[in-house]
Amino acid sequence: MEITDIRVKMVTTDSRMKAVASVTFDNSFVVHDIKVIAGQDKLFTAMPSRRTPEGEYKDIAHPINSSMRTMLESQILAKYEEELSKIDSEIGAEE
Repeated sequence: MEITDIRVKMVTTDSRMKAVASVTFDNSFVVHDIKVIAGQDKLFTAMPSRRTPEGEYKDIAHPINSSMRTMLESQILAKYEEELSKIDSEIGAEE
């Protein structure tokens, strides 16, 4: 399975959530609402989830092995950093 597209939408509020990503696999399947979150030590991703009647959150879609999770997270975070660099460049050009 190949990741064929990643789109990142930056979040402008002052929260731990920094962006929301959509990832397309094999040009034929997309997963929306993957969150980029600032943890205490580093950024990480959180898969789309829903709240159960008991109040806990369950992932709607998620990798089933650690190698896929690592590959997915590293590519999403790389795209996030790329988008962040574009914003920083635009701000620097305006000054």
